[in-house]
Amino acid sequence: MAIERTVSIIKPDAVAKNKIGEILARYEKSGLRIVATKMLRLSWEQAEAIYGVHRGKSFYNDLIAFMTSGPVVVSVLEGEGAVMKQRDVMGMTDPRLAEPGTVRADFADSVNRNAAHGSDSIDNAKYEINCLFAPGEICGRWS
Repeated sequence: MAIERTVSIIKPDAVAKNKIGEILARYEKSGLRIVATKMLRLSWEQAEAIYGVHRGKSFYNDLIAFMTSGPVVVSVLEGEGAVMKQRDVMGMTDPRLAEPGTVRADFADSVNRNAAHGSDSIDNAKYEINCLFAPGEICGRWS
């Protein structure tokens, strides 16, 4: 399996619950390495860039408002099959359907406030990384 990079966003609800360390630790325990991380407050434009695929859907404006409502922690995770591995650790979008022990099953309140975001493909990961990080902010760790 190839070494990939993916984006993790710990959403405002999980940041407010002080679950940052627990969530990042789950990614590390799965074999992913954190190669960049920072806390920030997404601008409306950044949130639209990340979630533009949902533009025009009924929940879009509420999603953008939620994602800009408080600080988030954005990270780049690196490892073998990183995109799917991170999504497995995160769990299904609807926490009621997520497997016990996943980030969303354990920390999310609802499908709209579901604690975490992860890239859904290698191409989207590259795009999201470029939206959130400058090249000098990423420190590759595979030897």
